[in-house]
Formats: sequence, C-alpha cells, structure tokens
Amino acid sequence: MANRGPSYGLSREVQEKIDQKYTLDLETRLVDWIILQVGGDIERPESGRLNFQSWLKDGTILCRLINSLYPPGQEPIKKIPETKMVFKQMEKISQFLQAAEAYGVITGDLFQTVDLWEGKDMAAVQGTLSALGSMALTKDDGQYRGEPDWFHRKAQGNRREFSEEQLRQGRSLIGMQMGGNTGASQSGMRGSVAA
Repeated sequence: MANRGPSYGLSREVQEKIDQKYTLDLETRLVDWIILQVGGDIERPESGRLNFQSWLKDGTILCRLINSLYPPGQEPIKKIPETKMVFKQMEKISQFLQAAEAYGVITGDLFQTVDLWEGKDMAAVQGTLSALGSMALTKDDGQYRGEPDWFHRKAQGNRREFSEEQLRQGRSLIGMQMGGNTGASQSGMRGSVAA
C-alpha cells in the first residue's frame, strides 16, 4: 500500500502540485488547535508534512478531536482502541470522517482515508481540519477551544421577508436580464438616430 516507488512524468508533476498546496503556517495553527482542543497528554509533532502525517496517521488524535467537540456522554466515537494493526487505524480515520460529516463538514471538504494514510494529499487533510474548526467556531455551542481568529465563521442563512405589496410591485417590473424595450418599434430596432 505505502510501498510505492517514485513517481515519474505526469504523475510526479501532479503530486508536486498537490504538495505545493500544503502550508506550514496552517499546519502550526492546526497543531495548536488540536492540542488545545483535545488537551491531555498529546505530544507536539516536529514541523513538516511527514511529521504531521505520522502524528495523525493512526487516527487516534482525529477521533479524540471529533469527540472533544461534543458534550461529555454524547461523543460519536465511543471506543478508540490503541492498535498497531493497519486496517484498525484506517477504520479510525474512516470513523473520524463519518463523524465530521455528521458534525456538519460538507462532503466536498472531507479528505479520503488514503490521503492521510499514504500521505497522498496532506493539503486535503489540512482542508478538512480547517473546515471542522470553522464548523466548531460557527456552532458556538461552548465546545470549541481555541482562538476565534484561527478559523473563519461559516455564513448562516440570511432570510428576507417581503410583504405582499412588495412582491406585487416586483412582478410588474421588467428586470434588466429580460432586456429592455427602448428603441423598438413595429418596423424594427432603431438606435438613437436623429431624424
């Protein structure tokens, strides 16, 4: 699985472009947030994409992170086993992704298990964790621990209410998308020609 040789040609170019999306500034912010959010005995990884990957790779920290966003007793992942078995570690990553989606992270923001496990797209992992942080900040339910400026708040609905009179007036207007009737006559279109 992770024993792939070096890539060449187009595959290498694509992988280099994916790797360029990874930022150390975001990594630092995410590590700070995860340590503060989860608390306890989490050790800070050394800086760098590979260290960040190996820190998250077994899925334990991710499961503890998603559980920390829920009130005690309502955690989505009940059992987080410490194991060296590969399929169990990948299963924990999958459980995290399912719980993140249930928490409100949209499917398009979620990374694939192999993105983390094989280190194929660590920028996607950063994107998922950023989306999770933004969702936690937006929910404002008291479970988010961290600086408010680490993530952006997601936009909430902005419903507008119109009276029947306003709706009736809107129906009688010709919108600019429909074009206009200036310069039109029965003999055809005419510009502003002086007669």
